Amino acid sequence: MIINLSPVRSDNHLAVAVNGNALLINEELFDFSQLQDGETLPRAAIDSPWFSGDVKREGGVLHVTLVLPHGPEADEAARFPVPITVTQDGPVDLPPSGHVVPALPSLPQLPVEEPHEQY
Repeated sequence: MIINLSPVRSDNHLAVAVNGNALLINEELFDFSQLQDGETLPRAAIDSPWFSGDVKREGGVLHVTLVLPHGPEADEAARFPVPITVTQDGPVDLPPSGHVVPALPSLPQLPVEEPHEQY
């Protein structure tokens, strides 16, 4: 499978996993096993905002184009991504998104109570 990425400045997050001819995108499954060699599934026929182009199978290889959201601190790998060739099932390693992770608030120190012995 070849996954092309179309970068878009967005605060959304993307997680992708592959299982054969199926893609799991943010916990939503898309199965393209019925797509035969030489066939194209138009983008308009896919009910998901994560696809930015047609899905096609050429030479037995599935080709998809997905939206790649990235944050304001994204590096060139996210802003100008290269196609990903998927050779095994499992999570897809996407370029770092560059999203700014907010700092967690500090929690006050709570007193530690010694356990009481029971008689």
